[in-house]
Amino acid sequence: MKLIYERSQAGRRGLGIPKPDLPVPELPASLRRAEPPRLPELAEPEVLRHFTELSTRNFGIDTGFYPLGSCTMKYNPRINERLVGLPGFANLHPLVEDDAAQGALELEWELQEILREVTGLDAVSLQPAAGSQGELTGLMLFRAYFQDKGEDEQRRKIVIPDTAHGTNPASVTMAGYELTPVKTDPRGNIDVEDLRGKVDEHTAGLMLTNPSTLGLFDENIEEIRDIFHGVGALMYYDGANLNAVCGISRPGDMGFDVVHINLHKTFSQPHGGGGPGGGPIAVRASLEPFLPVPVVARDGGRFRLDYDRPKSIGKVRAFSGPFGVFVRSYAFIRSYGPALREMSEVAVLNANYMLARLKDAYDLPFDRLCMHEFVLSTRSLKREHGVSALDVAKRLMDYGFHPPTVYFPLIVPEALMIEPTESEAKETLDRFIDAMLAIAQEAAEEPELLHDAPHERPVRRLDEVRAAKNPIVRFRFDDHPTEQGSGDRQLEAQKGA
Repeated sequence: MKLIYERSQAGRRGLGIPKPDLPVPELPASLRRAEPPRLPELAEPEVLRHFTELSTRNFGIDTGFYPLGSCTMKYNPRINERLVGLPGFANLHPLVEDDAAQGALELEWELQEILREVTGLDAVSLQPAAGSQGELTGLMLFRAYFQDKGEDEQRRKIVIPDTAHGTNPASVTMAGYELTPVKTDPRGNIDVEDLRGKVDEHTAGLMLTNPSTLGLFDENIEEIRDIFHGVGALMYYDGANLNAVCGISRPGDMGFDVVHINLHKTFSQPHGGGGPGGGPIAVRASLEPFLPVPVVARDGGRFRLDYDRPKSIGKVRAFSGPFGVFVRSYAFIRSYGPALREMSEVAVLNANYMLARLKDAYDLPFDRLCMHEFVLSTRSLKREHGVSALDVAKRLMDYGFHPPTVYFPLIVPEALMIEPTESEAKETLDRFIDAMLAIAQEAAEEPELLHDAPHERPVRRLDEVRAAKNPIVRFRFDDHPTEQGSGDRQLEAQKGA
């Protein structure tokens, strides 16, 4: 398939833009282009066909199974898109007065109340734009809480397990804390004995994903809670895996003081490629005064944005948060109603069904019932046949499946992290399982087939190390284009390839 620049023909036009009748102010010299932009030149049908053909090469949850462990790529019901496009929502200006936005504010307030109930905590801020920003916001609340108590200089350490999401240590550093890692025990729990020696009066808190990125619910969570609360420290819950426990168990009941909720994971807001997303945080009453402003408040039958919070950490995002995400997530939750726990029950059932059928063909690092996701390893395939987790992932593409997450968590060598979600039918799970079993057999009989995969995709396997070290992220013409026009100009990226 040619790039749109390669299809370009000099002088070809898709439309003509009339010159305005009114005089146009001249741009300052500092803002003028040195030369006109070099854009592709095509007629409108050619542009349409090019992008339509590109769209057929895209893979997403609407085209197939997307078992990315920890990323939770579930189906986004189309009714959600209809609702978020309602004129009263889609055309609402973010600076409109509260009296003219009562419907939107009511939806936000009700979503806050739902999230309070789901998490078992006392107050919610919808403002953070994603889970990573929710993490940072939660740790900023830690800082504000300990500053208010006069203990900020004393509390400098945050404990994180070695299975944590990569954003956890980044958030700790950005919030000005020191990272204290803790090990995982042979059953996939936090190593409590290792933990005891790392928690003292200098500890500000714990960041924990539960179920963990291993897909396991920590069996010692009450003991862990007592260790931290016993020294006056706080507990932070990374809600990336909340899809496993909605309506079944609540972070607040486990002892957590702050929770972020990935609306785009648990409650179906479509995501990927950097956004959009939503990362609301829920907190105990002791942390409520420090929540970001504005907070959506209710006065009788009216709703308003409350900025009168003297101890607030301020704003972490424009306005009250990503409103379109709220509409989709609210619609998704209301479609389940009181039966929301069925979402989690089916996700856990699907994951355990897949695990039971695959654990004999691949290594199982922790032989326990999983939650909504599970981690396998290709250690044996690597040792016996030279086949890596990456080889298995690439070969899956030939079977028509998006690969699962690979090489994470870091404590599992050659990891494959698989999450089916509740969206998929048993027939889809069976096709994926059959493909994984076939690939394990191919690894033993034809390992080269996997080393060279994928074979049936538009793009063959890339040199990923070279791509990471020498990324080419924009199109560039040759310095001396030919007279035939831009269609004959070559990509710099193709030189010497």
